[in-house]
Amino acid sequence: MSRKSKSKSKSKSKWSTTRKVVTGISLVIAALLVGVGLYVGYLYQKTDTAIQRMAAPAAVVQPLALPMETDNNNKKENIEPMIFLLAGVDSRDGGGGVMNTDVLMLVSYNPQTRSTSLLSLPRDLLLKPKSLPSRKANYYYAYHYIKDKSQAIPNTKQFFSDLLSIPIDHMVVVNFDVLRQTVDLLGGLDIDVDMDMKYIDTADGTNIDLKKGLQKLNGKQVLDFVRYRKSNQGTGESSDFARNDRQQQVIKQIVDKLGAFQGISQWGRVLDIIGNNVKSDIPGEELQQWVFNFPKIKPEHIRSLHMETLWKSPYVYVKKEDLQTALTTLRDEAGISTSSSFNLKAVGTMD
Repeated sequence: MSRKSKSKSKSKSKWSTTRKVVTGISLVIAALLVGVGLYVGYLYQKTDTAIQRMAAPAAVVQPLALPMETDNNNKKENIEPMIFLLAGVDSRDGGGGVMNTDVLMLVSYNPQTRSTSLLSLPRDLLLKPKSLPSRKANYYYAYHYIKDKSQAIPNTKQFFSDLLSIPIDHMVVVNFDVLRQTVDLLGGLDIDVDMDMKYIDTADGTNIDLKKGLQKLNGKQVLDFVRYRKSNQGTGESSDFARNDRQQQVIKQIVDKLGAFQGISQWGRVLDIIGNNVKSDIPGEELQQWVFNFPKIKPEHIRSLHMETLWKSPYVYVKKEDLQTALTTLRDEAGISTSSSFNLKAVGTMD
């Protein structure tokens, strides 16, 4: 069955009953980390181990076949277009194990056009689902995790699919530490810090201290850069809009640097990082297809979708038309053909 046919039937069944490393660091990066550097047998073994750690727990993954062992006439050449939900969680010591998602992104990917679109959902966005209490968007993965951590990913994915009227194929959860470790492995990033940033929280060990201006940041500093929201040390506060821009700026620079990354031992370390810090509901066999088929994503092929937002303590509200336009873009890029409208009554909007 074709993607469009499946999408239509999926839409009818799901919409009739109404139907979610880090840290701004999406499956785009996770997939690139897995796929770009696989050119010797050593890395196939490392990749197989990483896939076993990242894939859906119930998946049974066959050993990876080297390219010369693959039947080119029978293997799947194409990855289907898809939409997935990226969640960046902080599981550091001192964080209390709350598992709130500091980063939430909807990502569409079309392998035919090699294009990717990113929509950052503000962590403080007000959501008002019928069956659950009204809370900030970053609450709901933690809710499902505490309720049943083995079902947290599929339940959170279904929750956001229903809430936003958009079919989400997969969900990927990335520990913030994947960003720190990956940036350090890449030798740091050249970042133009847009403002002075200072924030200290002794409870979880946060100590953000960045000066405005262009500079090379290490992994810890890049993590501070994308997470900064407010200050208790005299510097200005950051809007969610600016914060989302920072996250996407970092994603694009990492993708660019990884495109030129080489070295067997370096790629082995990369695969260890993602295997230890990325979890998903993607079946192992599908992850294997990503390994062999995922194209190199260029920064110019990554599109950031923006929404006008309004802060009314303690929540963020979004412009309804902007959200509808962004969701339509995600559906179109993923090849989802549907005339169904968006039911966004459960989302805090400005109108």
